[in-house]
Amino acid sequence: MIRLQQVLKQRGQGAQRYSLAIEQLQLEAGAQVALVGPSGCGKSTLLDLLALVLAPDAAETFDLELSGTVSDIAGLWRQGRQNLLAQLRSQYLGYVLQAGGLLGFLDVRGNIALPRQLLGMADGGQVLRLAQALDVQEQLDKYPAQLSIGQRQRVSCARALAHGPQLLLADEPTAALDPLNAERVMQLLLAQAEETGATCVVATHDEALAQRAGLTILRMSCRRDADGGVSAHLEQAA
Repeated sequence: MIRLQQVLKQRGQGAQRYSLAIEQLQLEAGAQVALVGPSGCGKSTLLDLLALVLAPDAAETFDLELSGTVSDIAGLWRQGRQNLLAQLRSQYLGYVLQAGGLLGFLDVRGNIALPRQLLGMADGGQVLRLAQALDVQEQLDKYPAQLSIGQRQRVSCARALAHGPQLLLADEPTAALDPLNAERVMQLLLAQAEETGATCVVATHDEALAQRAGLTILRMSCRRDADGGVSAHLEQAA
């Protein structure tokens, strides 16, 4: 499903340099993993690379297998195939942003339905089913500003899952929640991903929560280099 080898992303120079190096990452379809590590170690950067919104500066291999077809993502970036990258993002990927990212002018029903509408997919009851699964069915006619933080995060999860993505990415989906709600949101998100067979990559600072949820742990770390810049890298599965 995901194969990365010798992937590099760098920003800035000298003391302002930040670089992320992924020596190797291979995930099979349906895997559920957590990226854990301190702030600034590259968790969100790696998610953005996987979400096809950030181009690698170098990559020996960057392949995603979607619907049985292997896409050379590094090659698409080099060739400037932005339209195809956007098509892959919208059709096959779901992304739960740390801040939720809900559209304030749409009600909950409209927010959840949006990915399906953009792809020309009929509802078919999926919006209500996901709302029920994530316990926001009573909020469908409300707007994001009327929701609690926990409700907004659950709606964000439902929206990311609405079009049946094959790769689900979540950036600190429980960071703003109290422990009880964090556990609940994580379990609901993973249960829905497992039901559809989606590969799931969650960035979190809460390793204990990730372990309780049964996620495979991928640790990320960083160091300050002699030039003052920061080098981050992916370690290995626990």
